[in-house]
Amino acid sequence: MAGNVFGQMFRITTWGESHGRAVGVVVDGLPAGLPFSEADIQKELDRRRPGQSEVSTPRSEADRVEILSGIFEGMSTGTPISMLVWNSDARSSSYDAIKETPRPGHADFTYMARYGIRDHRGGGRSSARETIGRVAGGALAKLLLSHYGIRIAGHVLELGGIRAKTLSFEKILKNVEKTPVRCADLEAAEKMLEKVTALRQEGDSVGGIVEVIVKGVPAGLGEPVFDRLDADLAKALVSIPAVKGFEIGAGFEAARMRGSEMNDSFRMEDGKITCSSNNAGGILGGISSGLDIVCRAAVKPTPSISKLQQTVDLTTRENAEIVIKGRHDPTIPPRMVPVAEAMVALVLADHMLRSGFINPRTLLE
Repeated sequence: MAGNVFGQMFRITTWGESHGRAVGVVVDGLPAGLPFSEADIQKELDRRRPGQSEVSTPRSEADRVEILSGIFEGMSTGTPISMLVWNSDARSSSYDAIKETPRPGHADFTYMARYGIRDHRGGGRSSARETIGRVAGGALAKLLLSHYGIRIAGHVLELGGIRAKTLSFEKILKNVEKTPVRCADLEAAEKMLEKVTALRQEGDSVGGIVEVIVKGVPAGLGEPVFDRLDADLAKALVSIPAVKGFEIGAGFEAARMRGSEMNDSFRMEDGKITCSSNNAGGILGGISSGLDIVCRAAVKPTPSISKLQQTVDLTTRENAEIVIKGRHDPTIPPRMVPVAEAMVALVLADHMLRSGFINPRTLLE
């Protein structure tokens, strides 16, 4: 299986299956001299950990990270950093009854079509548990970016059709962890929570929109044509399981605007070139403009629901019915917030190195 590596100069390779012994990541390209510890990684993993609230799966995993290489005396050495998280609460027997009946909305059928074999336990490699490696690698990318004054904030903008009001970057940072749905608009968050709870009791699920905002990105970051910064952000976010759409800045609303409305007029402010609006989402021609980067991902409802669904039996080749048992999230966006932040951080760290904003050899000089 190819496609397990992301990035060019700042690269991650994730590995492991949902019900295997462990999952993890190898990070390559982090310059020498960055102070970090397991606590820095654990802080981010704790945010995506299952079993934290009524809007997440009750699967109970500590997700304790172990750093196996690439660090000496509390600093990166410039060599590959390998990190591991053991799986401790997998219940594979829940999947035995549906081994030959692909779950609607999952990758069961397509993995069989592609490889002729699959790990049916929890979805194997296609499980969202793979994102542990992304979050661990993204934690290092975040630390690297913070060294240059770049900050990232993700939040649930919409859930089940309930949309949050527009809030400042600082307000999002302050409020996002105050509610299990990770919506910084606390009034909207309460309504979201009520909806998710009701749907869970019905055996159903709901989707939403996750927004990520980045402050402090310098102008001139990115590559033109095929390696555009926005194109890489799109790939990063759409590669997350359950993401079905991406937009940046005004996004799809741009299709309904006039040029006079869409264009961000340039102006001088405190001796610097800026814009009067940010419909472009901080990127022009695939290169950062110095304004906030604002992007969003549309997340589908959790496909594992307890309602009766139609499928086929791969052995008999006949139509069949399926009821999915086990422990699943009634909604994905709240736990996807740290994953989305991680993927955005990985893209930016990679482009900071590629564009020469960071010394690829060491931070010590």
